[in-house]
Amino acid sequence: MTMIPFDATSLTTTVAGIDITIETGKYARQASGAVTISSGNTVILVTATTQPLAIDRGFFPLTCNYQEMAYAAGRVPGNYFRREGRPSERETLISRLIDRPIRPLFEKGFSDEVQIIATVLSADKHVNPDVLALTGASAACHISKMPFLGPIVGSRVGYVNSEFVLYPTYKGMNEESSLNLVFAATRDAMVMVEGGGDFVSEDLVADALAWGHEQIQPLFDIQDELRKRVGVEKLEVAAPVCDEELSAFLGDFISEDLQKALTTPDKMVRYAAKDAAKAKAKDAVAEKFPEDEAKLKGVSGILGDITKKIVRDRIVNEGLRIDGRDTTTVRPLSIETGVLPMTHGSSLFRRGETSALAVATLGSTRDEQRYDSLLGDATKRFMLHYNFPPYCVGEARMLRGTSRREVGHGALAERAISPVLPDSEEFPFTIRVVSEIMESNGSSSMASVCGATLSLMDAGVPITAPVAGIAMGLCKEGDQYFVLTDILGDEDALGDMDFKVAGTKDGITAIQMDIKIAGIPPEVLKKALYQAKEARLHILGHMGDVLDAPRPELSELAPQMSIVHIDPEKIRSVIGPGGKNIKAITAETEANIDIEDSGKISIFAPTLESMEKAKAMVLYYDQKPEPGKNYKGVVRKILEVGALVEILPGQEGMLHISQLDFERIERVEDVVQLGQEVWVKCISLEPGGRIRLSRKAWLMEEAGQEVNLEEFKRPAPRAGDRDRGPRRDSRGGGGRDNRGGGRR
Repeated sequence: MTMIPFDATSLTTTVAGIDITIETGKYARQASGAVTISSGNTVILVTATTQPLAIDRGFFPLTCNYQEMAYAAGRVPGNYFRREGRPSERETLISRLIDRPIRPLFEKGFSDEVQIIATVLSADKHVNPDVLALTGASAACHISKMPFLGPIVGSRVGYVNSEFVLYPTYKGMNEESSLNLVFAATRDAMVMVEGGGDFVSEDLVADALAWGHEQIQPLFDIQDELRKRVGVEKLEVAAPVCDEELSAFLGDFISEDLQKALTTPDKMVRYAAKDAAKAKAKDAVAEKFPEDEAKLKGVSGILGDITKKIVRDRIVNEGLRIDGRDTTTVRPLSIETGVLPMTHGSSLFRRGETSALAVATLGSTRDEQRYDSLLGDATKRFMLHYNFPPYCVGEARMLRGTSRREVGHGALAERAISPVLPDSEEFPFTIRVVSEIMESNGSSSMASVCGATLSLMDAGVPITAPVAGIAMGLCKEGDQYFVLTDILGDEDALGDMDFKVAGTKDGITAIQMDIKIAGIPPEVLKKALYQAKEARLHILGHMGDVLDAPRPELSELAPQMSIVHIDPEKIRSVIGPGGKNIKAITAETEANIDIEDSGKISIFAPTLESMEKAKAMVLYYDQKPEPGKNYKGVVRKILEVGALVEILPGQEGMLHISQLDFERIERVEDVVQLGQEVWVKCISLEPGGRIRLSRKAWLMEEAGQEVNLEEFKRPAPRAGDRDRGPRRDSRGGGGRDNRGGGRR
C-alpha cells in the first residue's frame, strides 16, 4: 500500500516571547485558502472559500463563522443531543470579531460569495483562540485567489503589574489584568479595537494600542512569506466605472434638493425628503435616457456619492453637521427613571432621536446563566440583553431570533457596566437588564449603557459608580481629520469611523472601534478618546441630576434576600431524604434556597414575610440541644435500657429507662412506644456528641418541683445495667439481677 505524504508548509515566529505557527497544505485542501494557526496546545483551522454568484446581490456576501468544538478540550457537549448546536454567544461575538476588520479589506467591486470558517480543533487552558482565529482568517485569505488587501493581525493586550502583556493567558486576563484590549491592525494602522478595562485612562488605552501594534510586526512577515511560498494569483476585479454623463446630469439636477434634505434635523422627515429626491431623479433619468436601463440602475450609486460629498463638505468647510451641531456637541438629553410600575427597576434614556427603555430584574443564584465552554461548565450572574425591534427605525418586518448585531451590542454594554457591579458576596443576586430600543438614530448601544445604569440604580443595586457611553465618528478629507461627537446614523454610514467609548468619571470600562479607511494616526485616536471623555462627563452630569446614587433600598418588588450559615454537617438535614425538607420549605414559602457545601445558605423570597418564614424553617434544622431546655421529641428506637428520642432534626438523645418516670419501670414499652411524641428535658451533652435526656426531670418541672440538673448528671448505668436506683434492703433486697427477674 502506497502512503501519500502530506505536502504541508509550516512557518513559526516568536511574538513577545510566544511562539505562533501557521501551517497550510495539510487540512481542507479544496478550500480557496486554508491554514492552521497554533500556539501552545491550541490549534485553530481557518478556511476561506469563494464562489461566483449567478446574480449580483448588490452587496458583498461575506459570512464569518467561528466554532468551538467540545472535543478540542476533551469534553462531550452538555446539551440533550450531545453534539454542537446553535452558536453560543461567545462564538457569535468572535464571529463578529473576525468579520468587522476583514470585510473592509476586500477590493471594491468584488461581489463573489465568501465564507470564512474558523474551527477550534485543540484547546489548552492557557491560550485563548479568539485572536489567533482572526489572524488565521487573514492568512487564509492572503494565500487565496481572493482580492484581499491584507494581511492583518489580531492580538490582545493586557495590563498586569503596571506592564503591558501580549496574548495574556485566561488566568492572567480574568484574574490579574486591569485591561482587556483586542485589536486588529494592518502593518501601518489600527482597523478594529474591542475591549474593556477597570476604569483605565485614555492615555493607557492609546499607549496599549501603540505598544501592541509594535509587538505584532513579525506576524505580518510570516503571512507575507507564506504567500510567497504557496499563494496563488489573485482574481482581477474590474474597478467600478462611473458614468460621467449621468453623474454630471444628476449633480446639476438634484443637488439642491439633496442639500435641503441633508440639512433637515428630523430623521424621518429627512428620509422622506431623500426618498422624494431619489424618485424625482429616477423620473428625470427615465425621461432623458428612455432606452438606457443601465443609467436608471446607476442612479442610486451616484446619489449616494453626491449625498456623501454634501455631508462631508459641510463638515470640512463650515464645521456643521446634518442637524446643525458643531463637531463636539452632544444631542439634547431626556431622562426618566421608574417608568414601569411592576418592574424592579426601569429607565427611559433619550439622546436626540435615539432612546432606550432599560429594565432591570433581580433573581436568585438559581437564575444564573449556565453554559458550556472549552474550560468547562461556567456560570454568569450578570446579563445585559439588547433588542432592536423594527419599529425603532420605522420599519415593518418579520420578527426573528436574536441577531448577531443584537448579541454584539448587548455584550458591549454588558462589558461597560460589569466593573461597577457589587461583588457576589456582598450582593448575591443574579442581575438581568434588558434594553429595548424605542428609537434609533445613532449609537443605541451607548444609550443602552446609560439606560441600564439608571435602571440598576432605580432597582437599588449598589453599583460603585454610574456609567455612560458615547459614539464618536470621523471625517477624513486629505490630510485633515475631523472627529465627531455623538454621531447620527447617517454620519456613521457616510463617515470613516464608528468609535464607541463607555466609562465612569474615573476611566474607561469598554471600547469598540471600527475603521472604514486604512487607519488613523495615534494622535487622532487620542483626540477621539479625550473628546469622548468630555461627552461622557457631560452625560454623567445630566444622569446625576435625575438620580445621583442607587436607591438606598431594593425595590419592594425585588426578591427579598437573607444569608444564613449553618453547620455543614446539618446540610443533609435541611435537604432531607430525597429533598423532602427543602421541597417542603420552598413549597410553603415560595422561596428559592441555594445551599453551598460550606454551610452558607442564600434565601430569596418574594416577600419579607415569606423570607423570614423560610429563614426560620431552615434554621430549625441547625438547632443545637441546650442542657436544661425542654423538647418535644419522637421515639425513634426502643432499646432494652431506654429509648432513642429525636429532639431536633437529625439529632437523637438517650432517654434511659431510669429517666422515664418517678416509679421504677420494668419495660420501656410500658411508658413510651415507637413513633410516640414525648416531652423530655436535655440533661447534658457528653463528649463525643452524646445527648442525655430525662422525662422524669420534665415531669418534676411540670409538677412545680425544682429541678437540679447536677443531680441528673451522674453517670448513667451501663448499657447492660438494669439497676434503677438504691436497693430496698428493708424489703429483703427484692431487686433483680442484671438480666432481669420477676416482680418483687
